[in-house]
Amino acid sequence: MSLPREPVDRLLGPLQRFLHIQAASGIVLLVATVVALVAANSAWADGFLGFWQAKAGVRAGGFVLEHSLKHWINDALMAIFFFVIGLEVKREIVSGELSSLRAAALPLAAAVGGMVAPAAIYLALQGGEPGASGWGIPMATDIAFVVGCMAVLGRRVPNGLRVMLLSLAIADDIGAILVIAIGYTAGLDWAALGLGVLGIVAVVVLQKLGVWSIPVYVVLGALVWYAFHESGVHATIAGVILGWLTPTRPWVDRERLEGILKEGGSGGRTLAIAARESMSPLERLETALHPWVGFVIMPVFALANAGVKLEPGAFRDPLALAVASGLVVGKPVGIVVFAWIAVRAGLARLPAGVGWGAVAAGGALAGIGFTMSLFIAGLALPPELLDAAKVGILGASAVSAAIGMLALGLRRRTA
Repeated sequence: MSLPREPVDRLLGPLQRFLHIQAASGIVLLVATVVALVAANSAWADGFLGFWQAKAGVRAGGFVLEHSLKHWINDALMAIFFFVIGLEVKREIVSGELSSLRAAALPLAAAVGGMVAPAAIYLALQGGEPGASGWGIPMATDIAFVVGCMAVLGRRVPNGLRVMLLSLAIADDIGAILVIAIGYTAGLDWAALGLGVLGIVAVVVLQKLGVWSIPVYVVLGALVWYAFHESGVHATIAGVILGWLTPTRPWVDRERLEGILKEGGSGGRTLAIAARESMSPLERLETALHPWVGFVIMPVFALANAGVKLEPGAFRDPLALAVASGLVVGKPVGIVVFAWIAVRAGLARLPAGVGWGAVAAGGALAGIGFTMSLFIAGLALPPELLDAAKVGILGASAVSAAIGMLALGLRRRTA
């Protein structure tokens, strides 16, 4: 018999699972990245890179939906990734560090600085150049790698800094979503977009009517994804919106579950359904999908996108240097400066046991852009500039990880 769940368990449980999965998936993601880089610079490079361009899709009468494997990964699988981001954001806003304006002020200010400064540095170096449209690339933080680095460092990372960086990364994800939706949306097909909006309205109406069948929402979600895909708004935005719409209230509340248990005659099936539905849809879906995202979707994305031929002098390319400067310099500087302003203005305070040196070290870790940076690069740049951006992202992420881990590793262990 399991122990009863208290309110604190509903807050800490998802966070503990999140940290465990993210730390382990960061290792898998690193392995996939190394495999992609080795393969792209081996004798099998053409076959490896060409594999992701193979066509796959559906044909039914006059209906044709056919794209490259890489397109399916970046537009379909990553929609699930963004759906989980939507769930995480809603959880944090409803019951996490972003639920209180006072608690959220510091990570929100730091996240804004960590987006503004990198974009400004990038534009200062690439303004007026063909790669200027890539300003959103260095604005992102890869939470899986950041959590993985913190897991390696263990107790050298203060708990307050750990929570701050996680909250910052969630706020950073919100910024990245807005960047994708506003900055990298092509010409719109209003009919397709209208169909997608109708699908979203249908989801809301069914929730109000009390429809709790997940398969129904999977079908509706697929239709919304297709409508957004055809509309010109990037299809992953559909995943985010559907994540935000997922209810945080369980169908069977605690009092009703206790009543069913007291009745004793409801039957095993009723009891099993009641126990399952005592978890909110958001918590159930986040728990179910997190392993798939961390151990399947993100590594496959890395295999398809991180492979780049490392030519001599690749790291001296101006675009690569602009991306690297934004991540390595802009991230920690923006985070520290904006956090300092928020604290000095009385809007926020530093977590207990966290000084400005730790904030700067955490800001360096936030310069690990990787997944989201690669994703934005694919949207922002033409193919001929993409390899240079990838080189900058990979190099900067490695340097940021090294600087952040060294700075935090030199700290005395905390109790």
